[in-house]
Amino acid sequence: MQRLGGQLRLVPGAVIGWDMGAALALAEALGVNSLIAAETLPEIEAVMVRRLNEQIAAQAAP
Repeated sequence: MQRLGGQLRLVPGAVIGWDMGAALALAEALGVNSLIAAETLPEIEAVMVRRLNEQIAAQAAP
């Protein structure tokens, strides 16, 4: 998952997810089973988005 840091989809002030096409291509290149990647990446992405947006909100709070 750390290798996907450069594949973030962003809008001003928030993270909206990963570029899933790039994420699945990376998984394939690394030899990860594509079915497993397709099943697990969205769930992991949801947690990542929630946590990063919490961090962004905390840094923006006065």
